[in-house]
Amino acid sequence: MNENKKVLVAMSGGVDSSVAVKLLLDKGYECAGATMHLYSNEDIGIARSKTCCSLNDVEDARFVAYKLGIDFHVFNFATQFKEWVIDNFVDTYLNGGTPNPCIECNKHLKFGSFLERARLLGYEYIATGHYVRRRFNENTGRYELLRSPYRAKDQSYVLYGMTQDQLAHTLFPVADMDKDTIRSIALENDLVNAAKPDSQDICFIPDGDYSSFITNAAGEQVHGDILLSDGTKLGEHKGLINYTVGQRKGIGVSYSEPLFVIDKRVSDNTLILGTLPELSRSSLTAGDINCISVSEIADGTRCTCQTRYHQQDVPCTLHPNDDGTVRVDFDTPHRAICRGQAVVFYDGEVVIGGGTII
Repeated sequence: MNENKKVLVAMSGGVDSSVAVKLLLDKGYECAGATMHLYSNEDIGIARSKTCCSLNDVEDARFVAYKLGIDFHVFNFATQFKEWVIDNFVDTYLNGGTPNPCIECNKHLKFGSFLERARLLGYEYIATGHYVRRRFNENTGRYELLRSPYRAKDQSYVLYGMTQDQLAHTLFPVADMDKDTIRSIALENDLVNAAKPDSQDICFIPDGDYSSFITNAAGEQVHGDILLSDGTKLGEHKGLINYTVGQRKGIGVSYSEPLFVIDKRVSDNTLILGTLPELSRSSLTAGDINCISVSEIADGTRCTCQTRYHQQDVPCTLHPNDDGTVRVDFDTPHRAICRGQAVVFYDGEVVIGGGTII
């Protein structure tokens, strides 16, 4: 036994978290598995192989737990998922933003409600199949979150909201592994989900049709004007939720040069288009800041940042404001910044922290 450490593994039904259990057992940890039931596939019209945290995935996780000889639990977090993830997703779109529901799910459910439930059951740690690393920095006395060495699979961007307490009680067993190795371990151990496809990023949206999902939740959207940045009217949009900043195709207007969505102005229900240079910004402001490797952001901090998942990070300088927000100044103009998305700050491979773009 590894220092009597009891671990409750968050089993999504996928291969990564299943192999995480196997790796922990091999190291002598006392493990059990648990799956969060967040919704039923049939409720939102999604095929079995394209999502996670549904009833079907619960059964996949249960089979793996049985195969590995560990106890298994199901936590019904459907009410919390609707409040923190689905409602937030809809509200952000209706207010002109572009949300990232995976971040909200990780913050409030996977490392919030799940950890609380694990503690009630007497577990010291939780573990997940995320592709990230964590370590304790003896010099700062803080836990750090680091990128996966396999950058294409790195998930640190969606975990920037983790607290020191959450990091202290979370293990990432597959942090240094690639997908082929993980699937090989699953095959060697005859796990039912060894060849299961990866889940899509937004698990509750049927076929990626955000517009229909939001319309079903909030009603038909009001059409409005499409304007150039100088105020020239070019046409009519079909509801602001159908567009995102940086979009070029499918807008439905023609012009003498390529145009992009540069703003969604909710105040007068107007879609603003501009040229490629107008799509770039020299700075942004972020709120709801969470710090990981430092206790607070120092003025003039030099680092890199990402404003979208799996985007290449870019050099920038951070300036805290008196109201708790942070201004991010880019070394060179940065393209397609969306309100509601996260901006995550990096010192090399280490996550400094991040916040929501406002």
